[in-house]
Amino acid sequence: MCASETLTLDEPLSKLPGVGQLLPASRGQTIIPMSDPVTPVAPVSGAAEDRTVAILTYVTIIGFIIAIVMHGNKKTALGAFHLRQGLGLFITAVVAWFACMVIAFIPVLNLITFILGPAVTIGLFVLWLMGIIAAVNGQQKPIPLLGEKYREWFAGAFV
Repeated sequence: MCASETLTLDEPLSKLPGVGQLLPASRGQTIIPMSDPVTPVAPVSGAAEDRTVAILTYVTIIGFIIAIVMHGNKKTALGAFHLRQGLGLFITAVVAWFACMVIAFIPVLNLITFILGPAVTIGLFVLWLMGIIAAVNGQQKPIPLLGEKYREWFAGAFV
């Protein structure tokens, strides 16, 4: 149909065909209406976006930075909570790594790092896993052992 042509209805609205029926058109063409009405796509819900920020917090340092940027655009309680927990867990891991490196250079005590290093690593992995599970479930559940301390220490962060 050209822009100059207009479509007119010769019959009253009550005689128009229903959904799925054929409509007459000019020049031997047939128009078939859509079988389903157009439904708008719902935007990402707030809860899903909150969980995305919370989950990204625990996925590498790059994910943490992306979560900070996303949280800056839309601040949520769940996102802020997990950003604090993730920051605390990251700082704990860096401090534990640094302590193990210092102990490793002390001649007699360096044997302790053979036991202490893997134990600390497994412990931090378990805490990380518990944090990411809470994030996936949308819970504000603190990480065991130090989660409440992270809440206190970083209370002003990501507000």
